[in-house]
Amino acid sequence: MTAELVRGQNHPLPQARCEIRISAGQPVVAGATLGDEQGTVRGVERVAHPGSHQLPGLEVSRQAAADHRLAVDLGALPEDVHRVNVLLALPSAAGFPARFGAVAAPFVAVTGLDGTEVATFTLTGLDAESAVVALELYRRGDAWKVRAVGQGYAGGLAEMLADQGLPQARELAATIQEAVGRGLARSVAAPPPRTSDGDRARRTPPAARQGAAPSDAVRHEADGVEPTAPAAGPQPAPGAPSAPVPPERPAAPQGLPSRPGGPVDYSHPRRKPAARPTPPPAAPPTQPPAPTPSNQPNQPPRPVAGDASGWSMEERLYNQVWGMFEDLARSAAAYRSAVDFAESRMEQELDKVLSDPRSRIGSTGDLARESARTKRDALVEQARAVLDRDMAQLVAESEVVEPALPPSFARWNSPAWHAYRVPMEIPMALRIGDLHLPERPDLHIPLLVRLPLERGLWIDAGRTGCEAAMMMDTDELRRLSMDTAVAHAARLLGAYPAGEFTVHVIDPAGSATAALAPLVKSGVLDAPPAAGAQGVATVLAKLTERVDLVQMAVRAGASDALPPHLDTAEQLLIVNDFPHGFDDRAVTQLRYLADEGPSVGVHLMMVADREDASAYGPVLDPLWRSLLRLTPVPDAHLADPWVGHAWTYEPLLAPPAGQVLWNVLSQVAQARRALGR
Repeated sequence: MTAELVRGQNHPLPQARCEIRISAGQPVVAGATLGDEQGTVRGVERVAHPGSHQLPGLEVSRQAAADHRLAVDLGALPEDVHRVNVLLALPSAAGFPARFGAVAAPFVAVTGLDGTEVATFTLTGLDAESAVVALELYRRGDAWKVRAVGQGYAGGLAEMLADQGLPQARELAATIQEAVGRGLARSVAAPPPRTSDGDRARRTPPAARQGAAPSDAVRHEADGVEPTAPAAGPQPAPGAPSAPVPPERPAAPQGLPSRPGGPVDYSHPRRKPAARPTPPPAAPPTQPPAPTPSNQPNQPPRPVAGDASGWSMEERLYNQVWGMFEDLARSAAAYRSAVDFAESRMEQELDKVLSDPRSRIGSTGDLARESARTKRDALVEQARAVLDRDMAQLVAESEVVEPALPPSFARWNSPAWHAYRVPMEIPMALRIGDLHLPERPDLHIPLLVRLPLERGLWIDAGRTGCEAAMMMDTDELRRLSMDTAVAHAARLLGAYPAGEFTVHVIDPAGSATAALAPLVKSGVLDAPPAAGAQGVATVLAKLTERVDLVQMAVRAGASDALPPHLDTAEQLLIVNDFPHGFDDRAVTQLRYLADEGPSVGVHLMMVADREDASAYGPVLDPLWRSLLRLTPVPDAHLADPWVGHAWTYEPLLAPPAGQVLWNVLSQVAQARRALGR
């Protein structure tokens, strides 16, 4: 029975390994500290946080998120650790709440490995605090207990860590917030929360569709216990995000029919099978029928494109793609967690053998080592089998979803683009590339970003930190970066109705003339690319004025008072060769557009090498962090919003020998001319 704790109340923990699930409604930082008998944290090496997410017996999330799961193995903690404090803090980055009183009350649950809740605690009564100790796990003799704490600190992480006796509290707090900022900069934004009407109809993650997740199966088998189907997690309040689903083991979100141990039903929620005539009775066969795909056991129905909730087919496909993205992230996390557990268990068994001098040499030691490695291999093989099953389901789903995607969701080689017509409405999202993981490189997930764009794009033309880019010539890499930018701009122009999207280009030295030819020759630009310092200043002044005017009109509630000459269409500014041609004033204006522009329809697409702007130092760090970094070549740098895997991003370039890009741009230009633009 679950214990619902209040501040100060404690409850015994029935087992050494447990998970701590956190649901906060807004992205929060989750961490933990290891203290001695007095609760003192002896050094920064006893603090688990996004910049150092693993300690012996403890693992926390690597980035700020609304949902977290912390893995705890109390038996693996150092012997001098008597207290584990679970910490929550708000990110200090711009755009995030500054106090817990402005967000929903965080919910924390301590669960077993099978998802069974042991104790829960809702942190109510917080106001000006920006950091809080949520729970304390503490040792009492040979047993462990959990205590609901809920102690908040208005001084944030620094004050909270100092209260636990950490001498370097302020420095560590700054390090944690810096790591959080880096994580947010590389993380793909999660889709906006959906109500129950918009939840994905088939949102049971693959690893949970046909039984326990890999990590559960591995851990239970290692303990000699049969794995069980995951239990339902906590049910959040209406309007709150769904219960947190952790990296180690996917669990079915709320609102789904219970299907323990069974495959997901891929049938369309509104599609009814046609009635079949009842066949006449037949004599019993002398031999059993051969198994077919329809009568083989444990064979899920074939997937269906659009098999997710939504008001339109476009919304259903959007939700389905994001569901596949999350399924793959959590299945891979479960597999990696299972492998880590198998390796950890082997190391513990080997340490136990080597601790006895009599077994270090001779046949006894060799047999013990071989036994430990055999157990490890068996557990890893079992986890891989479950992962392969999940991947096969996702591959089958991808094969039916990909051909059904509309142009804005599809690749360039899709028939949807070859039959392109200028749309009458703005689509929900735009595909800007593909993502995949090393566990299954051929399974590509479309990277969809919502429209209008919520943050700008940075096409990284540098060679630092990207293996594929380091193998390329600098000039070739810059050309490919600009080709990528033009392809993205063409997709944006093709996604919007005629006259509702305007593209500006700054090319100070004219080095991108060849790459910009499709935009210039097709006539989709309002003006030629701006060159020189004067051209840079003119374009930036025009867009800065637009942002100021629209902001003032919105604040005053007088949108009809905008000047008649003001272009109210969404604006995209492509900047090549930054910071060439930019003085200090132009740099300040560019930062202003990056910060304030997206809220009023002005977006940036930077094509730049960060090393070229190194002379500005940390002044430009907020600019780079505000943009979503993309690369012109495949590179593993983007993170998912659930477990923080490093995903390999592959850009979408138009086929070099095809005419699809020119066809799209020519139709957009023709539609603009018909409107007199």
